[in-house]
Amino acid sequence: MRRKPAQGNTTFCMAPWTHTYLSPQSERRLCCASTEPAQNFKQYIDTDSGTNEYNPVSLKEWWNSDHLKSVRKRMLHGEELPECQVCNKKLLHTTVYRDHFNTLFKDLIDQAYQRTNDDGSTDMDCVSFDYRFSNLCNFMCRMCGSNLSSSWETEERKNLHGFEERRVWASKENKTKMNEFVINIAEPEFEEAINDRRIREIYWVGGEPLMYPQHWKYMKMIVDKKLSPQVYARYNTNLSRIVFNNLNLFDDILKDFSAWEVCASIDGTNQIGEYVRTGLEYDKFIQNFEHGLKFANGRNKRMNLDFTITTPGLFEIENMFNLSLKYDVPIITKTTFAFSSNIFMSPLVLPRNILLRIISDVLEKIKPRATLKQKGMIDILESFNNRLTFGEEYEDWQVGRLKGKRFMLELESRRKSAITMAEIMKKDKELYEWWQSI
Repeated sequence: MRRKPAQGNTTFCMAPWTHTYLSPQSERRLCCASTEPAQNFKQYIDTDSGTNEYNPVSLKEWWNSDHLKSVRKRMLHGEELPECQVCNKKLLHTTVYRDHFNTLFKDLIDQAYQRTNDDGSTDMDCVSFDYRFSNLCNFMCRMCGSNLSSSWETEERKNLHGFEERRVWASKENKTKMNEFVINIAEPEFEEAINDRRIREIYWVGGEPLMYPQHWKYMKMIVDKKLSPQVYARYNTNLSRIVFNNLNLFDDILKDFSAWEVCASIDGTNQIGEYVRTGLEYDKFIQNFEHGLKFANGRNKRMNLDFTITTPGLFEIENMFNLSLKYDVPIITKTTFAFSSNIFMSPLVLPRNILLRIISDVLEKIKPRATLKQKGMIDILESFNNRLTFGEEYEDWQVGRLKGKRFMLELESRRKSAITMAEIMKKDKELYEWWQSI
């Protein structure tokens, strides 16, 4: 029996009726946070490997596919979907993506029930796009990888033995096919939604979206067609550059939109921030962020700090909190996603007693000063009390942390940085002793 959210359906999400996600390797998903079997090439949170053959599907093929019809049927009946475990279990942060879609498209919830057949098919159109046209990115964040960063890909091609055998998607043949798919399928789909005047939301992520030529082309098209008042533009960007071909993101594009949100990714200040995000020039980031603030109003036009807590970033929590206070902006806080025991950038690699002591110390300093704009940070920090550390979750945790440390040292050997992980760890005597013991 179908149940609506107003009738207690807590697992319903409007994404399968409004939204489409396309990865830099042309993988279709419910959204960027869904955990699903791979179609072609396994992505970092996929639940099963793909075929390792490039067979992308168009939006038309995807929209009423057997998989998406099944998702809709189960959601309408209030089932808890394994595809949605990131929201169900709040794996990344304490606010969930489901709430975003249900709020933005609340006017379409009744239509979703009325216009969905018993088999899960619908005649509703996709109006929200998260198309990551490539992995083009000028950063090499240490918790990222080649599938999401062309700079990472270039580095791995030089240093990873058997790169194309291990990263099948990156073969010359597959890269050529991906480019053809983007030109012949993905871009026309995107442009059609603009020309049909049905587009209501765009989420620009990467790679680094402000390096995508498609971003500037289509956002200018939306402005020129006077569609900007009806489109909600969201960004997750490293904010390293805000100008392309004499177009400024804020001066020439977003000033015409009635609603937008820029989540500026920054995982620490100064040296530690630049260590975590190879490519970051902290002073340049601050300059671009302050420029964006001139166009924000704190309501429907928002600048946010987007902070992912990493192992070295544990020593940047207070600095990031203070940055949020200084600019009076929300700080969206997540923790590094951990899907194996060798992810050394995840704080959960630490022993519980050390991790919770560090978290407790910083909470004592910042919680009394927190406002609603830092509530998410406080919530995620307090949630560490209930999270399993690697030593508690994985049987191979000792092997994993050793492998993770070696990988961190390997990255340090080929990337120039003003500080090392060991020097960061020295900020806490007990933590440094643990690091040395691995």
